[in-house]
Amino acid sequence: MPARRRPLLPALGLTVALLAGCAGADERAEGAPVTEEEAGLLAQLLAENHDRGGADFVVTAPYGEDTVLTLTGEVDLAGGAGRAQAVTSYGDGRADDTRTLFFTDEELWFGEVPGLAATLGAEGLPEASYVRRPVTLGEQAPLVDVLTQVVLNLSAEEPDDAGDFRDAGYTWEGDRSIDGELTQLYASDAGWSVAVDRSTDLLVQYRTPLPGQEFEVTVTLSDHGPREITLPAEGESVDGAEHPEVTAAVGL
Repeated sequence: MPARRRPLLPALGLTVALLAGCAGADERAEGAPVTEEEAGLLAQLLAENHDRGGADFVVTAPYGEDTVLTLTGEVDLAGGAGRAQAVTSYGDGRADDTRTLFFTDEELWFGEVPGLAATLGAEGLPEASYVRRPVTLGEQAPLVDVLTQVVLNLSAEEPDDAGDFRDAGYTWEGDRSIDGELTQLYASDAGWSVAVDRSTDLLVQYRTPLPGQEFEVTVTLSDHGPREITLPAEGESVDGAEHPEVTAAVGL
């Protein structure tokens, strides 16, 4: 997994260099290459996310038949941490599965874990509200790990090179309304697309397929601005790496 906040580098096989900018002439055809002016704006998009500090976010991933994993929360894109409610919704009548989630690029904390108290008691471990484990990367990475890293990678400490966006297959795909905001859609020949607010040039939505999967992940950002994420304290969590029997017993 490449280091977070590096422009134009892949994360889990995904290209996370994104697009921004304003449309050209009124009669512009969808699918037209981005202009030189847009290329300059595109190069600033991830750095602008970082400079703004963070955002609220919603991530959806319909990974199975009638099954959707949704993360709803906020992320500190400058500091590299987030918190969310993770909800798995099923289409077969089962109740939703809900977890509290904190994350960085290295670790995940899971709260509201059914059976955790009983498992800790059975193993003779102190009470804890969270299970902490390292982020797992690679082909067999759990979906929640992938989604949190996609969110964190929507940030860069430095702008990209505008030249990387010129004549490289990036296209303007017209206007879209997302949550009542007028945006412009841009796409890459790699399969991902982004929607950018027309008035602020801020990223509103990022959509991408996952390698080897048949579904798309959608990340929607809103209310850009500084965020302060306080991760669970050491005494509030059990280390899943040291106690794999706990993570196995509670399904994490």
